[in-house]
Amino acid sequence: MHLGVDSFVSAVTDPTTERLVGPEERMADLLEEIELADRVGLYSFGIGEHHRSEYYDSAPAIILAAAAARTSRIRLGSAVTVLSAADPVRVFQQFATLDLIAKGRIDLVVGRGSFTEAFPLFGLSLGDYDTLFSEKLDLLLKIRDSEQVTWSGRHRPALTGQGVYPRPLQDPLPVWVGVGGSPESFARAGLLGLPLMVAIIGGEPRQFAPLIDLYRRAGAQAGHAPEKLQVGLHVFGFVADSDQVAADTIYPGWHEMFAKISRERGFSQPSRAQFDATSGPNGAFFMGDPDTVAEKLVRISGQLGGVDRISLQMTNPRLAHADLLRGIELLGTEVAPKVASA
Repeated sequence: MHLGVDSFVSAVTDPTTERLVGPEERMADLLEEIELADRVGLYSFGIGEHHRSEYYDSAPAIILAAAAARTSRIRLGSAVTVLSAADPVRVFQQFATLDLIAKGRIDLVVGRGSFTEAFPLFGLSLGDYDTLFSEKLDLLLKIRDSEQVTWSGRHRPALTGQGVYPRPLQDPLPVWVGVGGSPESFARAGLLGLPLMVAIIGGEPRQFAPLIDLYRRAGAQAGHAPEKLQVGLHVFGFVADSDQVAADTIYPGWHEMFAKISRERGFSQPSRAQFDATSGPNGAFFMGDPDTVAEKLVRISGQLGGVDRISLQMTNPRLAHADLLRGIELLGTEVAPKVASA
């Protein structure tokens, strides 16, 4: 099981000084975080895509290009690319170019995203939420499979044999499908034989076992080899020198982040008790000292029938840069070896 980090590149208020870290400084900090992840041997680093004021990741391909030039080993990817709101031709061109810069270290994870701002921003209707993604995924895979593409659909002008360039170093470019909790999404990924990235942001991870089993059964029935049906998890997490330090460091930003989302969506306001339960042994957050996090990673992987990679999403609007660097260091130097030897 490979370990990595995902980032939504959130705006950060320094918890000690209450100073809002500016976007230029935040980008510099992010690149330092990715370089450290590379040095300490983590497998991957992913950048999300959002179109909201509290995030700086609306152009993940540009961030990943900068990271590719500063790293040598770590795999880099999206977490996720909001394919529904993008042109598959441009997405493929951007990530194929990235793959050339990174010398074959790029993963493209595509999904519909957990927010909806991209749809009106790019002139799209939420009423087409499902068909936009399925149609654009179909086109993306056709582009991946052939330089010249003939294709037609509802949401984009037809292609009549045009070439799409450049081609990536990896053949084929890895395309993962990012999913939430829809059984149809799990089954579709299996039928297509695409690796699956499961976003677990609440509840208990073991509840996803039937959906992951559905994915594997759909893939097997479609004739795909088991080794093609890889499963990854995208989870909230943080590693510190003790369980208590991890919780106390993350809680203020967690509360700020989820309080805003709850207000927007009409949910009840989050509490410390809810946070502690979510961070507990069976909860969705992978948080604590290296022993606690490693044990939970191994146990949850077993409950889900084995997973190929897990990425800890450490974005937090009140997490100091130094604390995040320490978390990445511990994940690479202490958690990863414990998981590998389990």
